Amino acid sequence: MSAEAVRQTAVKIDISHLTVNYTERNKNFTALKDVSFSVGRGEFVSVIGSSGCGKSTLLSVLEGLYRQADGTITIDGKPLSGTGRERGVVFQHYSLFPWMTTRKNIAFGIAQVRKGLTKTERLQIADEFLEKVGLGEFGNKYPSQLSGGMQQRAAIARALAMDTEILLMDEPFSAIDAKNRIVLQELLLSLWEGDGTQERKTVVFVTHDIDEAILLSDKIVVLTSHPGTVSEIVQVPFARPRNRQELVANPEYSKFRNKLLGLFYNDVAERIGGEEVVI
Repeated sequence: MSAEAVRQTAVKIDISHLTVNYTERNKNFTALKDVSFSVGRGEFVSVIGSSGCGKSTLLSVLEGLYRQADGTITIDGKPLSGTGRERGVVFQHYSLFPWMTTRKNIAFGIAQVRKGLTKTERLQIADEFLEKVGLGEFGNKYPSQLSGGMQQRAAIARALAMDTEILLMDEPFSAIDAKNRIVLQELLLSLWEGDGTQERKTVVFVTHDIDEAILLSDKIVVLTSHPGTVSEIVQVPFARPRNRQELVANPEYSKFRNKLLGLFYNDVAERIGGEEVVI
């Protein structure tokens, strides 16, 4: 067994028989039902499924913002209870404070979880991560002065600079144009894979883009909809580090992609025309 495989056998997040209900207009609904899967330490897991399958609800529960009706979630063997400093979040819509410069947005995030650092140290780390995401010259700009893609780069920089053990990412590139989406996917892949000298973050990544999930993930959890249940858990069979051009040129890529599309078929056949899955 490779060192990478050994590392990922240590379970970081365990979700067991999770059921989540909610009430809307005096009616009760089940968003997720009996969902079970685990995420290994340093593993990148994507959750895919059609709109309304409970992907974002699942992430809200992992963030500690929403409570389940049944089932358990543990992190390092301990029951999840509310929000925690070990979890960083990247949202779909940037979530930068408009009254702070880009640099101060990142430093503020660092201050929430790395309490022992001085202001100077926080700003130095902010500058380091701005450089890593290609925004070194934009630290003193406000969010309104940045493009959507640049704002999401800053949000990723903030999440990474916080140095949390876990990253929860809720369709972070879905609001970005196609060209910048590819750029940001490559950026995230490069930063997460790293140079092998540091332990990788544990990532739970919500998306409806199959190609994005294949490129980034070690494992893909496919949810059915209404309510969300686990249809299948699929290991991504392609070695790391990954290169997009080499990946799509691999004959096995199309076979694997078609397998994932097949898992979607029964669930979205009656929903064609929506934005449920990027084909």
